[in-house]
Amino acid sequence: MPAESMKGLGSSVPMGRAAQPHEIAPCYVFLACNECSSYFTGQVLHPNGVE
Repeated sequence: MPAESMKGLGSSVPMGRAAQPHEIAPCYVFLACNECSSYFTGQVLHPNGVE
C-alpha cells in the first residue's frame, strides 16, 4: 500500500496513524490461544488506537 494511502487511514484514529502489525498481532495470538481465550464467547476486540 502506498505511504500516502497509509497516512489517510490513520486520520480518523485518535492516535493519528494506522496501527502497525506488531500492535495488532497480540489480538490474533490471544484469540488463537485456547488457554487464554477459551472462556470468551460473542465478544468483539477493538484494537482501535485509544478510543
